[in-house]
Amino acid sequence: MSEAPSKPSNTDLDSETGRLYQELGTRAVINCAGAYTVMGGSYLSPGVRAAMETANHRFADMQGLLHAGGRAVAQMLDAEGAYITSGAAAALTLAVAACLTKDHRDYLERLPDTAGIPNEVIVQKSSRQKYDRCLIIPGAKLVEAGDADAMTPGQLRDAIGPNTVAVHYLAPTGAPTDAKGRPPIESVIEVAHERGVPVIVDAAGLTYPVDNLRRYARLGADLVCYAGKYFDAPQSTGLVVGRRDLIDMVSINGYVGFETSGYHTLGRPMKVDRQEIFGCVVALREWLAMDHEVRFALYGERIDVILREVKGLPGVEAYRISERETPTPMVRDGVRLRLDSPQRAEAAVMALREAEPCIWGRVDDLLRDCINLSVAFLQDGDAELIARRLREVLSAQG
Repeated sequence: MSEAPSKPSNTDLDSETGRLYQELGTRAVINCAGAYTVMGGSYLSPGVRAAMETANHRFADMQGLLHAGGRAVAQMLDAEGAYITSGAAAALTLAVAACLTKDHRDYLERLPDTAGIPNEVIVQKSSRQKYDRCLIIPGAKLVEAGDADAMTPGQLRDAIGPNTVAVHYLAPTGAPTDAKGRPPIESVIEVAHERGVPVIVDAAGLTYPVDNLRRYARLGADLVCYAGKYFDAPQSTGLVVGRRDLIDMVSINGYVGFETSGYHTLGRPMKVDRQEIFGCVVALREWLAMDHEVRFALYGERIDVILREVKGLPGVEAYRISERETPTPMVRDGVRLRLDSPQRAEAAVMALREAEPCIWGRVDDLLRDCINLSVAFLQDGDAELIARRLREVLSAQG
């Protein structure tokens, strides 16, 4: 079992990294927010970077490389098939496209026009989210099941009709606030499969515990979507894992399928480079082999640095959050600061962001008087710098 990859020491943002950003008229940022798309996603390990650099030396038969990469991923995750996508959003879009066209190949070139074929995807009313937008890109019509609080197996059964092509399931992270009345995945699969309808699982951030990467396909979900950034792959990669026949349709609907299948398919813009495919495979291999307790121990050291500095500040409650106990895939492990008002929390985040060096934390999406500070992607010395700056900002507010 490998250890968690170490991070290089480089806290000086006026160094070569800082100058590189400055040349384009922007700033390098200390990421204290987590694995967010708007911050660049993830930190690439030396092994991932080396694989991408080596892959850059030669070109590839991209169709063959995608198939080979998919086989490698499927083998690691004990699945029938897998396909590497340009992120989890693309994975969801291509998964729906596969379900729309699996029995209607004459529509491969017509998507998102789905007039004349079954085109409904069932979604749970109480767990709607902005990423549902990805489901309608290929032309699906969303049909809500359940009520504002929950969805029962009976309500799901009633929602499935002759035009249903898939049931979408947003996998809960495990946090109490994320349950939202979601039924167990086992009962969703049972009801959908009774009607011969495939289940698409959005498990984008559920990469720890690592069994989450295998669990849903093992239980019978037909297509499961993950984001590469959550297992430290390039953020422009993702995975669809599941049934081999549907993975084949994902591939045809994808960007290489546009060039090689004889069909001008929807996924042509969703390109993944050869370097990214190798990076994704190596990152997944490292993540599955990693000693995650070593990773958590490193996080703990950084968290302690921050907690010591802010302890006792007036109007500030500070405590550790952990993906093992309070699952927040974007944040991983970090510090949560509860302040005495949402306005103070927002002001503190902006003060950290606008100063030099630029430090990005985030106000919690639900607890608006709380700031989440991830330590997952800090470099050596960053925790001390953040702690000092945080104390200055919070003391000035008090």
